[in-house]
Amino acid sequence: MIQNLRQAMTDVWSMLVGLKVTTTNFFQPTITVHYPRATVDSLEGYRGHIELVATDEDPKRPRCIACGACAQLCPSSCITVRIKQTVSARPVLPPHPDIANLPLEFRQKFSHPMEMDREPKSFHLDYNYCSLCGLCVQNCPAGAIRFSQDVYLASEILEDFQYDLLAQMRGETHSGSRAQNHPQAEPHANSRES
Repeated sequence: MIQNLRQAMTDVWSMLVGLKVTTTNFFQPTITVHYPRATVDSLEGYRGHIELVATDEDPKRPRCIACGACAQLCPSSCITVRIKQTVSARPVLPPHPDIANLPLEFRQKFSHPMEMDREPKSFHLDYNYCSLCGLCVQNCPAGAIRFSQDVYLASEILEDFQYDLLAQMRGETHSGSRAQNHPQAEPHANSRES
Protein backbone atom coordinates (compact mmCIF):
# COMPACT_ATOMS: atom_id res chain seq x y z
CA MET A 1 0.00 0.00 0.00
CA ILE A 2 2.81 2.45 0.91
CA GLN A 3 4.61 1.56 -2.28
CA ASN A 4 1.51 2.37 -4.36
CA LEU A 5 1.16 5.71 -2.54
CA ARG A 6 4.81 6.58 -3.30
CA GLN A 7 4.33 5.71 -6.97
CA ALA A 8 1.19 7.89 -7.12
CA MET A 9 3.06 10.84 -5.53
CA THR A 10 5.93 10.41 -8.01
CA ASP A 11 3.46 10.38 -10.93
CA VAL A 12 1.69 13.53 -9.68
CA TRP A 13 5.03 15.31 -9.18
CA SER A 14 6.11 14.36 -12.74
CA MET A 15 2.81 15.68 -14.13
CA LEU A 16 3.20 19.00 -12.23
CA VAL A 17 6.75 19.47 -13.61
CA GLY A 18 5.45 18.85 -17.14
CA LEU A 19 2.58 21.34 -16.64
CA LYS A 20 5.06 23.96 -15.42
CA VAL A 21 7.18 23.55 -18.57
CA THR A 22 4.07 23.71 -20.79
CA THR A 23 2.69 26.79 -19.04
CA THR A 24 6.03 28.61 -19.21
CA ASN A 25 6.34 27.96 -22.97
CA PHE A 26 2.70 28.87 -23.58
CA PHE A 27 3.31 32.47 -22.48
CA GLN A 28 6.60 32.86 -24.42
CA PRO A 29 6.48 34.96 -27.63
CA THR A 30 6.00 33.01 -30.87
CA ILE A 31 9.16 32.51 -32.92
CA THR A 32 7.65 30.47 -35.76
CA VAL A 33 7.17 32.33 -39.03
CA HIS A 34 4.19 31.30 -41.15
CA TYR A 35 5.47 31.55 -44.71
CA PRO A 36 4.24 33.10 -47.11
CA ARG A 37 2.34 35.48 -44.80
CA ALA A 38 5.63 36.50 -43.20
CA THR A 39 9.31 36.06 -44.09
CA VAL A 40 12.45 35.92 -42.02
CA ASP A 41 14.67 39.03 -42.01
CA SER A 42 17.82 37.45 -40.57
CA LEU A 43 18.98 33.98 -41.57
CA GLU A 44 22.01 34.01 -39.27
CA GLY A 45 23.07 30.46 -38.50
CA TYR A 46 20.90 28.94 -41.23
CA ARG A 47 22.52 26.07 -43.13
CA GLY A 48 21.19 25.74 -46.66
CA HIS A 49 22.77 23.65 -49.38
CA ILE A 50 26.41 24.42 -50.11
CA GLU A 51 27.52 26.92 -52.73
CA LEU A 52 30.84 27.97 -54.20
CA VAL A 53 32.64 31.13 -53.09
CA ALA A 54 34.01 33.39 -55.82
CA THR A 55 37.47 34.90 -55.89
CA ASP A 56 37.91 38.56 -54.96
CA GLU A 57 39.17 39.43 -58.46
CA ASP A 58 36.50 37.65 -60.56
CA PRO A 59 32.96 37.00 -59.24
CA LYS A 60 32.44 34.22 -61.82
CA ARG A 61 35.58 32.27 -60.92
CA PRO A 62 35.49 29.98 -57.87
CA ARG A 63 38.20 29.84 -55.21
CA CYS A 64 38.12 26.06 -55.62
CA ILE A 65 41.55 24.53 -56.27
CA ALA A 66 40.00 21.21 -57.35
CA CYS A 67 41.73 19.18 -54.65
CA GLY A 68 38.67 16.92 -54.24
CA ALA A 69 38.78 16.94 -50.42
CA CYS A 70 35.07 17.84 -50.21
CA ALA A 71 34.04 14.87 -52.36
CA GLN A 72 36.32 12.48 -50.47
CA LEU A 73 35.15 13.60 -47.02
CA CYS A 74 31.42 13.66 -47.81
CA PRO A 75 29.80 10.79 -45.88
CA SER A 76 26.76 10.90 -48.19
CA SER A 77 28.79 10.92 -51.42
CA CYS A 78 26.65 13.75 -52.74
CA ILE A 79 29.47 15.95 -54.13
CA THR A 80 31.11 15.31 -57.49
CA VAL A 81 34.02 17.43 -58.71
CA ARG A 82 35.50 17.03 -62.18
CA ILE A 83 38.95 18.53 -62.63
CA LYS A 84 40.47 20.44 -65.53
CA GLN A 85 44.30 20.49 -65.56
CA THR A 86 46.36 22.78 -67.71
CA VAL A 87 50.11 23.24 -67.93
CA SER A 88 51.14 26.19 -65.81
CA ALA A 89 52.36 29.36 -67.46
CA ARG A 90 54.78 29.83 -64.57
CA PRO A 91 58.38 28.89 -65.37
CA VAL A 92 59.62 25.65 -63.86
CA LEU A 93 62.63 26.11 -61.60
CA PRO A 94 65.93 24.93 -63.14
CA PRO A 95 67.65 22.04 -61.37
CA HIS A 96 70.22 22.73 -58.69
CA PRO A 97 73.81 22.99 -60.12
CA ASP A 98 74.87 19.87 -58.20
CA ILE A 99 72.06 17.89 -59.86
CA ALA A 100 72.80 19.18 -63.39
CA ASN A 101 75.97 17.03 -63.61
CA LEU A 102 74.24 13.78 -62.60
CA PRO A 103 73.20 11.15 -65.16
CA LEU A 104 69.76 11.62 -66.76
CA GLU A 105 67.99 8.96 -64.67
CA PHE A 106 69.04 10.68 -61.42
CA ARG A 107 68.29 14.18 -62.76
CA GLN A 108 64.70 13.14 -63.51
CA LYS A 109 64.31 11.86 -59.95
CA PHE A 110 65.45 15.07 -58.32
CA SER A 111 64.24 17.79 -60.73
CA HIS A 112 60.97 19.70 -60.23
CA PRO A 113 57.96 18.26 -62.05
CA MET A 114 56.17 20.53 -64.48
CA GLU A 115 53.57 22.41 -62.47
CA MET A 116 49.89 22.01 -63.36
CA ASP A 117 47.08 24.49 -62.80
CA ARG A 118 43.95 22.75 -61.53
CA GLU A 119 40.45 24.14 -61.53
CA PRO A 120 37.01 22.57 -61.37
CA LYS A 121 35.52 21.60 -64.72
CA SER A 122 32.19 20.83 -63.03
CA PHE A 123 30.98 20.83 -59.44
CA HIS A 124 27.75 18.93 -58.76
CA LEU A 125 25.75 18.56 -55.56
CA ASP A 126 22.95 16.04 -55.09
CA TYR A 127 21.10 17.73 -52.23
CA ASN A 128 18.74 14.75 -51.94
CA TYR A 129 21.46 12.90 -50.03
CA CYS A 130 23.15 15.80 -48.21
CA SER A 131 23.01 15.53 -44.41
CA LEU A 132 24.29 19.12 -43.88
CA CYS A 133 27.12 17.78 -41.73
CA GLY A 134 29.43 20.61 -42.84
CA LEU A 135 32.56 18.49 -43.34
CA CYS A 136 33.06 19.93 -46.82
CA VAL A 137 32.80 23.52 -45.56
CA GLN A 138 35.06 22.93 -42.55
CA ASN A 139 37.80 21.07 -44.44
CA CYS A 140 38.06 23.06 -47.68
CA PRO A 141 41.69 24.28 -47.76
CA ALA A 142 40.82 27.20 -50.07
CA GLY A 143 37.66 28.35 -48.25
CA ALA A 144 35.76 27.81 -51.50
CA ILE A 145 32.56 26.34 -50.02
CA ARG A 146 29.94 27.91 -47.74
CA PHE A 147 26.35 27.27 -46.74
CA SER A 148 23.80 29.13 -48.84
CA GLN A 149 20.88 31.21 -47.59
CA ASP A 150 18.45 29.42 -49.96
CA VAL A 151 15.73 28.76 -47.40
CA TYR A 152 12.60 28.44 -49.52
CA LEU A 153 13.05 25.05 -51.18
CA ALA A 154 10.08 22.91 -52.11
CA SER A 155 9.51 20.40 -54.88
CA GLU A 156 8.11 16.97 -55.57
CA ILE A 157 10.78 16.21 -58.18
CA LEU A 158 14.14 14.78 -57.06
CA GLU A 159 16.02 16.36 -59.98
CA ASP A 160 15.12 19.83 -58.65
CA PHE A 161 17.62 19.25 -55.83
CA GLN A 162 20.57 18.35 -58.05
CA TYR A 163 22.70 21.47 -58.41
CA ASP A 164 25.44 22.41 -60.86
CA LEU A 165 27.15 24.79 -58.44
CA LEU A 166 29.76 25.99 -60.92
CA ALA A 167 27.13 26.95 -63.52
CA GLN A 168 24.97 28.51 -60.80
CA MET A 169 27.86 30.68 -59.59
CA ARG A 170 28.67 31.81 -63.12
CA GLY A 171 25.04 32.78 -63.67
CA GLU A 172 24.43 30.15 -66.34
CA THR A 173 21.37 28.93 -64.41
CA HIS A 174 18.83 30.99 -62.55
CA SER A 175 19.05 30.93 -58.74
CA GLY A 176 15.61 29.36 -58.49
CA SER A 177 16.13 26.62 -61.07
CA ARG A 178 18.18 23.64 -60.13
CA ALA A 179 19.86 21.03 -62.30
CA GLN A 180 19.05 22.84 -65.55
CA ASN A 181 22.52 22.12 -66.89
CA HIS A 182 23.10 18.94 -64.88
CA PRO A 183 24.17 16.14 -67.26
CA GLN A 184 21.73 13.32 -66.56
CA ALA A 185 23.19 10.88 -69.08
CA GLU A 186 26.66 10.97 -67.58
CA PRO A 187 27.04 8.93 -64.35
CA HIS A 188 28.90 10.54 -61.47
CA ALA A 189 31.58 8.67 -59.61
CA ASN A 190 30.67 10.09 -56.21
CA SER A 191 26.87 10.22 -56.36
CA ARG A 192 24.38 7.50 -55.55
CA GLU A 193 21.85 6.15 -58.00
CA SER A 194 18.23 6.27 -56.82
